Amino acid sequence: MTWSEMQPLLSQACWDTLYMVGWSTLIAIVGGLPLGVLLVLTDRGGLLQNVLVNKVIGQVVNIARSLPFIILMVALMNFTRTITGTTIGREAAIVPLAVGAIPFFARLVETAVREVDGGLVEAVQSMGGNTWTVVRKVLVPESLPSLISSATTTIVALIGYSAMAGTVGAGGLGDIAIRYGYQRFETGLMWITVAILAVVISLIQFAGDYAARTLHRRGAHSGAAPKLRLLKAKEPAAAEVGEVA
Repeated sequence: MTWSEMQPLLSQACWDTLYMVGWSTLIAIVGGLPLGVLLVLTDRGGLLQNVLVNKVIGQVVNIARSLPFIILMVALMNFTRTITGTTIGREAAIVPLAVGAIPFFARLVETAVREVDGGLVEAVQSMGGNTWTVVRKVLVPESLPSLISSATTTIVALIGYSAMAGTVGAGGLGDIAIRYGYQRFETGLMWITVAILAVVISLIQFAGDYAARTLHRRGAHSGAAPKLRLLKAKEPAAAEVGEVA
């Protein structure tokens, strides 16, 4: 196969992959972010402590994460057909991609939010802040660099999932690699596909790491966190002055 024959195939495959991954990532963030925060809030000692709710959500997330993506696609075929009207094509692939990515991202969000300094939460509460204020002013802003890294990891995973989705007619680079590289023995095209995937993943990882580092540096010197830390540090001193008086 000549380059002139490969070019339109690769162009369409790249667009299909970006389309599937882009929409799946958006849905995963919209669904996974509140789910991950809820796992932290409802845990023991959390602001909305509810062990039963936490265990139920945690088990659902664990089960969804444990399913291999190929099996998940097959299991969701009827659900996918109900939503999109078909089980093949890039639109149909978005459904299992998103369903698989939401619990994956939710666990990463949970880990990121748990790293936030509890003293900042206490400082906001001491000023009369409610749960929503704590989430909006402390938990999400303070964990934002880690959340960016989590989103990057999710995007990279979704690119791999989208390649597997190509085995069931979803299109994309995975479909090109299977149909032409494996079934028609077009080895050159297959290796070009592999190279494109490697370059795309490297660029996404670099951009995500750069954004996370930049946000981390800015967050260390600006925003509400330094003021809250200063307020928290002054509280013991104020208490000591009161005792002396």
